[in-house]
Amino acid sequence: MPTIIHSATLIDHSRRVSDAWVCLDGGLVTHAGRGDGWRELSAAPTADVVDASRLVLTPGFIDLHGHGGNGAAFDDGADAISRALLVHRRSGTTRSVLSLVTASIEDLAARVAEIARLTASDPSILGSHLEGPFLDPGHKGAHTESLLRPADASSIEHLIEAAAGTLRQVTIAPERPGAHDAIARFTESGARVAVGHTDADYDQTRAAFDAGASILTHTFNAMHGLQHRSPGPVAAAFDDERVTLELIADGVHVHPRMLRLAFAEAPGRVALVTDAMAAAGAADGRYSLGGLAVDVREGIARLADGGSIAGSTLTQDEALRVMTRDAGVPLEVAVEALTATPARALGRENDLGHLGVGFAADAVLLDESLQVAAVWVAGTRV
Repeated sequence: MPTIIHSATLIDHSRRVSDAWVCLDGGLVTHAGRGDGWRELSAAPTADVVDASRLVLTPGFIDLHGHGGNGAAFDDGADAISRALLVHRRSGTTRSVLSLVTASIEDLAARVAEIARLTASDPSILGSHLEGPFLDPGHKGAHTESLLRPADASSIEHLIEAAAGTLRQVTIAPERPGAHDAIARFTESGARVAVGHTDADYDQTRAAFDAGASILTHTFNAMHGLQHRSPGPVAAAFDDERVTLELIADGVHVHPRMLRLAFAEAPGRVALVTDAMAAAGAADGRYSLGGLAVDVREGIARLADGGSIAGSTLTQDEALRVMTRDAGVPLEVAVEALTATPARALGRENDLGHLGVGFAADAVLLDESLQVAAVWVAGTRV
């Protein structure tokens, strides 16, 4: 049954269009325009017509990096994944890359294989992201240090084979042994490689980008910061037009001034991610992340041992509000960072992240305070 959303203010591809309408049918955007052109299509007796007057219409949000929500983690199997995704779908995230924390190679292989099976049947799941185990112990964050390891050819091949073409991203510390060979092999397999949880300096990071890495994992976090004599990974990403910068806009991981700086230095290349753990959309309390105890108080997740930030409780609609309200980024720019930019980072710019004809029928309606009013995934209302 076609869905016609009309009379909306459309925010898409850094543009604002008034009195816009779209038709969603068969999982795709089949028609789009301005004014009254939708009325002819609405004559179909089965059409679902949605009056979006005074509402903002955007493409569905895409999360490159999240670990769970609703009390469940993406590491814990199909039921947990389904439960966790509910809270993110209702918050406007229509497509998710499921991030896995460091575990043994065998456990990671089993998890990416499970995600591969789910990807084949659930359009909201784009595949998996391995945030480990090829990380720097000194910047491990909420990863079990004893399970961190250099990248070796056998492990790489095992993970690629298990993922069966659904491995979307792998975070690697490029200064670690075997890292450049790993970057080349993962990239060859079709996965995007991200620099993160790293001790790399500016030059080492630039070399990783030249080797094929194209994403910076949760920019500013778990890496050296911007220093006047040691610019570090963030500056290397600012300087490279090939690189997408993940940013966690929860007001905890990154100060609003630095959020604004990232958008100014890398226009069109910032992707707002959640890095959400199981407590997103759930109550404060004690949780587990990759086998490590995490305490969540007032929505802030920290390791019980040591107090390091351990993911977030963020949803992408809240990231949008933080960017516009606290960081002062224009709505059009912030929406691009939730839609077109992450689609481009995954090589999906021709079918995701835009409400143009022929694109996936993923849409979000927001009210005047940028609260989610309605969500469609592949044309189905959530």
